[in-house]
Amino acid sequence: MDEIVMIDSVERYIRGEMNPDERLYFEQLRKTNPEIDQMVVEHTLFLQQMNRFGELKKFKNFLNEVHTDLAEQGHINSTRLKGKAKVVYLWNKYKRVTAIAASIAGVTALSISVLVWSLTPPSTSGGYEDLKRKINNLESKTRQQDREINQVKNNQVKTQIEIAPVKYTTGGTSFLIDVKGYLITNAHVIENATNIAVENNKGTDFIAKVVFIDLKRDLAILKITDDNYKPLSSIPYTISKSATELAEPIFTLGYPRNEIVYGQGYLSAKTGYNGDTLSCQIEIAANRGNSGSPILNRNGEVIGVLNGRQKDAEGFTFAIHSKYIYQALEQMKKDTTDSTYQYIKLPSKSSIKDVDRVQQVKKVEECVFMVKVN
Repeated sequence: MDEIVMIDSVERYIRGEMNPDERLYFEQLRKTNPEIDQMVVEHTLFLQQMNRFGELKKFKNFLNEVHTDLAEQGHINSTRLKGKAKVVYLWNKYKRVTAIAASIAGVTALSISVLVWSLTPPSTSGGYEDLKRKINNLESKTRQQDREINQVKNNQVKTQIEIAPVKYTTGGTSFLIDVKGYLITNAHVIENATNIAVENNKGTDFIAKVVFIDLKRDLAILKITDDNYKPLSSIPYTISKSATELAEPIFTLGYPRNEIVYGQGYLSAKTGYNGDTLSCQIEIAANRGNSGSPILNRNGEVIGVLNGRQKDAEGFTFAIHSKYIYQALEQMKKDTTDSTYQYIKLPSKSSIKDVDRVQQVKKVEECVFMVKVN
């Protein structure tokens, strides 16, 4: 297939512009052609990086405009300009801050020096020394002016500038699979997202990105990239590889609203909707924001990832079997050239086995994050 046509198809697929038949054909093509599948993953990450780059450029331009406005309004100490110097200043309004500072300092110094020399008659050496002292004072002031403007540029002067935050909407829930900030959620939660953030149970937001998507199993792996994120010492639960028994008690933690919510129930069927073997049916209350929540048993093992509710059967909820988390991780390691992903390790021991439910919830909720998308 022609490369340009292929790239166009990938973009249409990512943006959700394909009709159902095209999308079904393309997904089958991804399954049989690893190169196309890799292209989709890489192009998704590329589009996210381009969006972030564009936002950064807008932000830098905004800071330059704010600085210029502050200088004009007199909030930054600056020599008052007149005549031709004023025209030069306005003409350079949107140039880099350092260039503005240099222009102001240079023009001001030259103008005052010429004025002083032209109006001062020949005098004795005492007059010369006085003039020299004035010029030195002027140079000192212009240097101070340069420092003040550079301080504004480097955020060293505390100027009250309100920057409009990214407006996120609640997407769903995710939970940690590695203390370094790797989380699992549903693929449909972050579908078509430009920006992604995750919020912990204390209300702190962290910037995150998608590092792997498995559309067939509706799973996605996220990575917290925020410098403010501090890794936990350990994850209290394990990820189960085995099937769960019918009627086994289970519980979940998720974000159906802007706070973490606990729910409990039991496994009601080993398969999902219409006998789907990728998932199981659980009897538990769930809402839209619960998508991506961990389903845990009393031994502190994650046995599934909640991925939706059957609309015409109240209380019937479905979860993707937890064993597919292992498969998604292995596939990601095969598909990527990033060596850091090779060191991701799922938790191997549960520290909440045989612990009462209240204490289990307290430890697990630290690892469950609300997913926000834009």
